[in-house]
Amino acid sequence: MRKKVHFELSTTQTIMLSFLLAVLVGSLLLALPISSATGEAVPYIDSLFTATTSVCVTGLVTVPTVSTWSLFGQIVILFLIQIGGLGIITIMSGLMISFHRRIGLKDRLLIQDAFNLNTLSGIVKFIKKVLIGTFVVEGIGALLYMTVFIPEYGAKGIWISIFNSVSAFCNAGIDIIGENSLCDYVLNPVINVVTSLLIILGGIGYIVWWDVIRVLKNFKSRKLKCFRNLTLHSKIALSVTGFLIVFGAAAIFIFEYNNPLTMKDYSLIEKIEVSLFQSVTTRTAGFATIPQQNLTNASAIISLLLMFIGGSPVGTAGGIKTVTVAVLMVAAMAAIRNKEGVGIFHRTIARQAVSKAVAVVSMSFAIMFVSTVLLAAVTNADALDIVYETVSATATVGLTRNLTPLLNLWGKMIIIITMYLGRVGPISLVVAFNTRRENRNLIKNPIEEISVG
Repeated sequence: MRKKVHFELSTTQTIMLSFLLAVLVGSLLLALPISSATGEAVPYIDSLFTATTSVCVTGLVTVPTVSTWSLFGQIVILFLIQIGGLGIITIMSGLMISFHRRIGLKDRLLIQDAFNLNTLSGIVKFIKKVLIGTFVVEGIGALLYMTVFIPEYGAKGIWISIFNSVSAFCNAGIDIIGENSLCDYVLNPVINVVTSLLIILGGIGYIVWWDVIRVLKNFKSRKLKCFRNLTLHSKIALSVTGFLIVFGAAAIFIFEYNNPLTMKDYSLIEKIEVSLFQSVTTRTAGFATIPQQNLTNASAIISLLLMFIGGSPVGTAGGIKTVTVAVLMVAAMAAIRNKEGVGIFHRTIARQAVSKAVAVVSMSFAIMFVSTVLLAAVTNADALDIVYETVSATATVGLTRNLTPLLNLWGKMIIIITMYLGRVGPISLVVAFNTRRENRNLIKNPIEEISVG
């Protein structure tokens, strides 16, 4: 008698398929004539590309968002961005909580994997805080945007403000203002500040939010030092984020200071403003106030580094993450100094975290490298433009040196796959296809010394 094969998806496979399902449903909706501004259906490859870049909160677009899609199409894109930023698992869990449905163990495991949490404790409370916090920040962002867009666009400015706020917080970088991103607002202080704050708040991670709020609530005397009372994760995320913003802005300020194509004619304050925004937006946001193809090669390389690193874990940003980079750096310094343990801020980092950091960087680099080679094989674009495109797709950034609209069919397919892999995460991909269940602890291979370096 044949045994029934019982097939059950793992939590990682469920998360990956949920993103894929959102992309496919979104692409079908965008392929409808009602989604097009002209009433004629947009080619499916462009609908698929737009759905993927929205769900993966990347921001690369093959067709202009403002002139290609109707109001219905823009609403679909906005929902896809929100789904991509929060994750389908989070939204479904939020609906279950709203309808007073019980969150079972399997659902809790899904949420834990989706947010890469270390514990199942307080999962329901965490989801509530994430949803409320997200909508509050996006709402405030929209209201601030309205001070600029309503005087300029009238009632339409309300919709533009809402769209921009969600897109900025989710680090998507898609806008419905014009075909040159935010270049028309390069020196507008409200747009620069609000967009930057939304990007940073979305990219810093929800864990850091609640940790900072916890410390501020317990602030009672001058003797209590806020930073010291943060968790190690928050200390690393905030420190690396601050350093990268300042470092990136300083480097871009220096390399673009006399560039006539970007900010040579600006005043000192204006140059600082432009440099800061470029440094922030490269952290997987995708908005641009200066054309990326006009950057000097030095600034482009700095931007590539910032894009590849991205934001912090358990947030809306992509990239290999700030904490990953910090763990790798301190592990390298420990090896150079011949130290056994890896420590930072007077705490020892678990060996498992170091191994995972190495894996994340290795797999992300592999995806980027393969994508770069394949894109170079199907396009005749400049090498720097190709690398900029693939790093932007891998880290779900959305900045381009004007290559995306020029991609052929094969180029679009390569970037679609790269964006998807970048969003679900390289480690998730390996885990999802690893169906071997044996216990590796039963047998251990003998140790043998090798030469490294």
